[in-house]
Amino acid sequence: MSPLAALAASFGAGFALGSLPFGLWVGRAARGIDVREHGSGNLGATNVYRTLGPSLGLTVFALDVGKGALAVVLGRVLGAAAPVGAETGGLVGALAAVLGHSFTPFAGFRGGKGAATAAGAMLAATPVASSIALAGFLVAAFASRRISVGSLTAAVLLAASLWLVPAAWQGAAAAWTGTGVGLLIVLRHLPNLRRLLKGEEPPFRFRTEAKP
Repeated sequence: MSPLAALAASFGAGFALGSLPFGLWVGRAARGIDVREHGSGNLGATNVYRTLGPSLGLTVFALDVGKGALAVVLGRVLGAAAPVGAETGGLVGALAAVLGHSFTPFAGFRGGKGAATAAGAMLAATPVASSIALAGFLVAAFASRRISVGSLTAAVLLAASLWLVPAAWQGAAAAWTGTGVGLLIVLRHLPNLRRLLKGEEPPFRFRTEAKP
């Protein structure tokens, strides 16, 4: 396999996995509900949680994390079959999975915001930097009671850690990939950022049952 073909295959596999709209499918299969017509209208796990309850929300979260991680694994396998190498293939798969989730062709190119898929992909690709970002997410989300604040914090910490923390350094390719993923997460959260600046972003509340 040529290097270009390996990169294209890694990207294609990652995008295909990332584009699987589990939030849409789980909502329809479990409750006959299109989550795009409820809550924030987003396909991500947070809106599923708020709309359909914790069990389905956490299910979608796990599936989105898993598809991101699997995209990296497949990218590494495909990259290892060519001179581009396993690490490069995995990074391409990671970025492609987040793009696929955010712009899924299965839902009119209106996907989720990519945070859960990015978490799975980057934990598989850049574990040290992603662990730092995850810690930042937990602190910011619980302190602010807003998932969006946690996601924005994690996006910034992911990129910063890859460039600035020696233990997290995996080379320029990984750092640029993390920066691209972080930037995409921030861009997808611009509506949330505007609401935060206006003091209109709703807090996240843990629930035990779905809304009737």
